[in-house]
Amino acid sequence: MAKLTLTTFVSLDGVMQGPGGPDEDTTGGFEYGGWTVPFADEGMGAFVSEVFDRSGAYLLGRRTYDIFSSYWPLVTDPQDPIAARLNTLPKHVVSRTLTDPEWENTTVVAGDVPAEVARLKERTAEGELQIHGSGTLAQSLLAHDLIDEVNLIVHPVYLGGGRRLFADGGQPTAFELTGARTTGSGIAIHTYRPAGRARFGTFEPQG
Repeated sequence: MAKLTLTTFVSLDGVMQGPGGPDEDTTGGFEYGGWTVPFADEGMGAFVSEVFDRSGAYLLGRRTYDIFSSYWPLVTDPQDPIAARLNTLPKHVVSRTLTDPEWENTTVVAGDVPAEVARLKERTAEGELQIHGSGTLAQSLLAHDLIDEVNLIVHPVYLGGGRRLFADGGQPTAFELTGARTTGSGIAIHTYRPAGRARFGTFEPQG
């Protein structure tokens, strides 16, 4: 069974919306798209390439799929470590409206999404089943305890608004840190594995 991993860019205040450009995702009047660009460096690129090297298939929300499918099929260099995998490996997009995807090796996931994702994990024989971005999908699958590992690429910027990965109302969950590194521009990359429900205590003296 494949490990289901989530990799996403986040700001210091947990925002994951519109990391790659000003028009990428303006939902809710978001005006700060492209906030990752000033910090992009070799260290970040190396980590992202490592993640894609471990991929066996991809699971994407509709918005992220549309962004990816408008760009990556145009990158035809077989030596590009991301394009070479995205353009050839299986892609599963969660959507109730997409019926005829044009990007090669794409299937649509609809209906009972958590059940379908559990089956995809079983059927992915090699490599990781990877989510990139796809905030709404990620939140849903975290709530169903289906994500096995989270890579947070934390950028040193505070945005003050926008869609956050860990929204209010989620299930309190503990995580185990399994990897950490920093890049030259100040990006902190943390890899976490869910470790069960969060526990609580007190520092008050016990009498």
